[in-house]
Amino acid sequence: MTRQQLFAVCFFAGLLVLLYQIAVIFSPFVRPVLWAVILAHVTFPLHTKLTAALKGRETVSAGLLTLAIMAIVVVPVGLLITLLIQEAGSAYNAVNGWVQSGGVKRLPQAIELLPFGGYLKDLIARLVASPGDFESFLLEGSKTVSGFAVGQLAGLAKNAFMLVVNFLVIMVTLFFFFKDGVRLYQGLYRVVPLEEIHKERIFTRLDQTIRAVVKGIVITAIAQGLLAGLAYAVLDVPVPVFLMAVTIVLAPLPFGGTALVWGPVTLYLFWTGSVWKGIAMFAWGAGVVTTVDSVLRPMLIGQGAKLPVLFLFFSILGGLGAYGLIGLFLGPILLAILLTAVQIYSEEYLSKPPPPSATLKGTE
Repeated sequence: MTRQQLFAVCFFAGLLVLLYQIAVIFSPFVRPVLWAVILAHVTFPLHTKLTAALKGRETVSAGLLTLAIMAIVVVPVGLLITLLIQEAGSAYNAVNGWVQSGGVKRLPQAIELLPFGGYLKDLIARLVASPGDFESFLLEGSKTVSGFAVGQLAGLAKNAFMLVVNFLVIMVTLFFFFKDGVRLYQGLYRVVPLEEIHKERIFTRLDQTIRAVVKGIVITAIAQGLLAGLAYAVLDVPVPVFLMAVTIVLAPLPFGGTALVWGPVTLYLFWTGSVWKGIAMFAWGAGVVTTVDSVLRPMLIGQGAKLPVLFLFFSILGGLGAYGLIGLFLGPILLAILLTAVQIYSEEYLSKPPPPSATLKGTE
């Protein structure tokens, strides 16, 4: 081994050790930084316009836009948490009032109005035959559910320090992405060891996918949540704000989605004797809320990301399981990069003509 080769081996070995140590140090902040990357990428056009309006003062523009995003996030989340605490606590009172008004005794008649209600009537009748036990079960169950919700929120309060730290990491990172984003992007683009045309394809595909996924998931979830929340409020369903928030959170899930919320709400309305309200809730949920997902999300993601539907489905589901909420965005992004890399490999190595020696052997 020559001296130059020995130096190269030692250099890259040291570089790998340093990269590993840096990865260990930065690992607690990976998810907040990824959130900052997504936010910065989506909102960077606003930064460009604001910088132009401020006559090129990038730092001022970055600071103002970061403060604006902080206000947009903090104020609604704070109000939502306050409402969730209030309504989670009142959920038990709503169930208690329904039991005290004789709702349990009316269950057999209400069940008859449901599809296949006759099969369930006997079971409900046997439960109501000992109303004391069944009422106690309902009260304890509702108390447990409301207690769980309040407990989870209390757990969030106990972990407020880490939440604040992560949020500050997102905001600080977002500020520097705005301020130095162009230079960071150019540096990353330059060090990628690919030909110029291939780098351009990968980064273009990455940009298209991030924008399409963010629009598809966020806009669709908010639209579905607002539409469902409107129905909860109009039909006088208990804790409508809490249910609307849960609907928005569950809307991106591949299985169930918003039906995990408006479905039980429909059954609740039937059981409380509000037959027409139950029919209206089912029609609105199945005909409007679900249709928004099947129309709006493919339109926003499919056209922009250009991903196969089956692979997109598994990337969202797998990303959610592997990385949590941010996996909904990260899964399709990684899939898009992989498919672009496969296309480049196919064009570079699989579609080239065979070498002349192989052609001559084939003709002998």
